[in-house]
Amino acid sequence: MIKLPDHVSVIIVGAGPSGLMMAALLLRQGVHPVIIDSKKELTTHSKALAVQARSLEILRQLGLSEAFLREGSQVRGFDLHFMDDEFPAELRLDGAGKTMFPFVLMLEQSRTEKFLLQDLTAHACPVFWDCCLKGVEQSDDRVAVQVAQSGLERRISCDWLIGADGASSLVRRALNVPFSGGSYLQRFYLADLKLTAPLAGDYINIFSKKEGFNALFPIHEHLVRCVGIIPASLQERTDLSFEDIKPYITFTLGMPLGVESSEWFSVYSIHHRMADKFRSRRVFLIGDAAHVHSPVGGQGMNTGLQDAYNLAWKLAGVITGEFDPGVLDSYASERMPVARKLLKTTDRLFSIIVSDNKLVKWVRNWAVPLLLQRVAGGERVKNELFNRISQIGISYRKSSLSVHHSSSTNIKAGDRLPFLRVYDEKRKEDTDLHQWCSKGGFTLLVLGELSPMAVSGMAKWIKSAYPFQLNFFYLPRSENNKTVFEAFEIHGEKDKRAVIVRPDLHIGYINDVVDTELIDGYLKQVIGWRRK
Repeated sequence: MIKLPDHVSVIIVGAGPSGLMMAALLLRQGVHPVIIDSKKELTTHSKALAVQARSLEILRQLGLSEAFLREGSQVRGFDLHFMDDEFPAELRLDGAGKTMFPFVLMLEQSRTEKFLLQDLTAHACPVFWDCCLKGVEQSDDRVAVQVAQSGLERRISCDWLIGADGASSLVRRALNVPFSGGSYLQRFYLADLKLTAPLAGDYINIFSKKEGFNALFPIHEHLVRCVGIIPASLQERTDLSFEDIKPYITFTLGMPLGVESSEWFSVYSIHHRMADKFRSRRVFLIGDAAHVHSPVGGQGMNTGLQDAYNLAWKLAGVITGEFDPGVLDSYASERMPVARKLLKTTDRLFSIIVSDNKLVKWVRNWAVPLLLQRVAGGERVKNELFNRISQIGISYRKSSLSVHHSSSTNIKAGDRLPFLRVYDEKRKEDTDLHQWCSKGGFTLLVLGELSPMAVSGMAKWIKSAYPFQLNFFYLPRSENNKTVFEAFEIHGEKDKRAVIVRPDLHIGYINDVVDTELIDGYLKQVIGWRRK
């Protein structure tokens, strides 16, 4: 057994996707955390399946996206089966040109965790398994943590504590942070089924009929996930098995599934809750410890990954002494509105899906199909659907870290940096803006015409003032990069944009004036950068 150190900079409680991602991102920023988990090993169950485009963009930055793509299955949309319709209503995800990943990747959470853990192991960052949190106390300068490691209790300390320990978070309870919300009345089942023949197509099939609700998610090859509401006649049973549910699935689907075996069967309740605060002094909550919601749209795990993405660079900057601690206040102010909106949206949709109210059922089974037939093929609907599900539409425009001094109206400070193809005029090669900004740290993009002397002066200033954490790319106007200039609404020959991209690929600053004093002012006064 490896003994826990007496004091560390960061302790992460929970080795699920959010905690492992937090550790991976901190490592890239030069901070070596300690991860503890009460389990004895990684989960072997599939659990969360959907890996959204925004999460894949994070994984691309970490150099892990290719491994995920090799193992996962790509889903391109939804087939919605209502009542006795012979043909389903089709909702297609249209993310072409918006991201490198215009689909939903279906990959079991067990494999997601495995890939992240392999990455941590390669960077000499182990997980301390069988290590249970017993208590938390904090002061102005550190956090004391009582743990039981393999049954032996001891007290250790850290500068910062991250609660990534799920919906029943011991960290959140130790802080007495309320977890406001509720639970749905119905009980649900989940079955991962190995079929005798593969499920045709690359769509999620959703069945909403008088007989009940079912959804089929392709995982890979012959493996599918079937989820649904436990029938009223079985709601009180505590010993359910797949064989009890199987006849109801056949009845709802209108056809038998050729099931070779049930790989995993679980009965559960669904909750919709959110912590009243995401930070208490030196302790932060991320992932399910901060918010849980219905599985509509496959948002839960991905929202936790983005929590980590938002917090890691800020915390690392404070730990290394580069940023003023005030930047940490922006974690809750940016992520809590996202979680709140997601809870509201998923709760509303899920309530419609599972409601027994006669009027709601009529709307769901008759009015909604007619509406979908009219609008599902429209570009606006497909674009909005993809932006929401993929999470690429999340923006921090109202954040204190977002400064917009530009005439551009389509792309604003706080938005995710759009995925745009770029021809690198210097290297004479094709790339994209995300790849340019993948090195870690902040990135300054200057779009428009500058004299060679001005470009050289900008580069020298950055090397002198911000030598390690501010990358610089200059993109002059050219026919090859016309789409970039159109996206940023740069029309005149003399028009320019100075764009500062945060480490999480959100735009922090846009200005129509390219000026080192203004850029320096943003980094020092808004971000709180402590120039050395």
